[in-house]
Amino acid sequence: MFSTISKNFFLYVSQHKGLNKAARKWGLKFGAAQVVAGVTIDHAIQTVKELNDKGILCTLDHLGEFVNSTEEALQATEYNVRTLEAIGKAGVNSHLSVKMTQLGLDIDREFCVKNMCQILDAAKRTNNFVRIDMEDYAHCQITLDILRELREVYGFDNVGTVIQAYLYRAHNDVKDLKGISLRLVKGAYKEEPAVAYQDKKEIDENYMKIIKEHLQSGSYTAIASHDHRIIAKVKKFAEDNDIPRTQFEFQMLYGFREELQESLVKEGYKMRVYVPFGDDWFGYFMRRLAERPQNVGFALRGFFSKK
Repeated sequence: MFSTISKNFFLYVSQHKGLNKAARKWGLKFGAAQVVAGVTIDHAIQTVKELNDKGILCTLDHLGEFVNSTEEALQATEYNVRTLEAIGKAGVNSHLSVKMTQLGLDIDREFCVKNMCQILDAAKRTNNFVRIDMEDYAHCQITLDILRELREVYGFDNVGTVIQAYLYRAHNDVKDLKGISLRLVKGAYKEEPAVAYQDKKEIDENYMKIIKEHLQSGSYTAIASHDHRIIAKVKKFAEDNDIPRTQFEFQMLYGFREELQESLVKEGYKMRVYVPFGDDWFGYFMRRLAERPQNVGFALRGFFSKK
């Protein structure tokens, strides 16, 4: 009961615009520094260097979402371009993740597509890859539509997206996206029973189903999970079906299960860490607290240890 209440509370708070705005002035608080790699590009690049030194690949994620002004969206676009340029200049191994609501998706579709093209052009120049993050269900179909437009109309092959296993539609989406690099996750937003599984067992079962589907189709697959049981199942499935390790990678979030990350590298698996940074950290951090009750204690320990 407590975990359900706390999950709903943190998911509700994550979308509170007033608290999100206030958090930009607070700096990294409440233990957020344990899971957010600073507020500037320089902070993020330094973190990537440290992870690369351990054999871990990265994806930088400039935090921010649900932007409602063209000025903010243009600033976010320019910042993402600068991030790609900084990755190239530093010579570190990191992709870029973007949220299209940060780039003006809720303002105007074509405006957002134009901003995405600018980012993907910069990624082409720097020989890099961009992952379009999947947001709440209301943005799911338009995200997939824009992904196809970017690839088929504008000719960008350096872009992929994320599929969330708790959505009923996930398996069909994975089949439709055969051949495209996908990041497969369980899902971190609060969705209604009409569109998403609510039971953890059902989510886990669907997660393994979409992982197997994408791997067996020969498509590049990023398995984003901190669950060692899921990871063990993927390793066994890959071995049993002669799926080469070059076709998939494991992914985790910055600040979580660091020993497991390093052990996977030692075993010879490709390991990538999502490294979020920026001053718009509040919504991201609240969703991390909502995902698992254990994360609340984790955050509180970080909060008091930093005081």
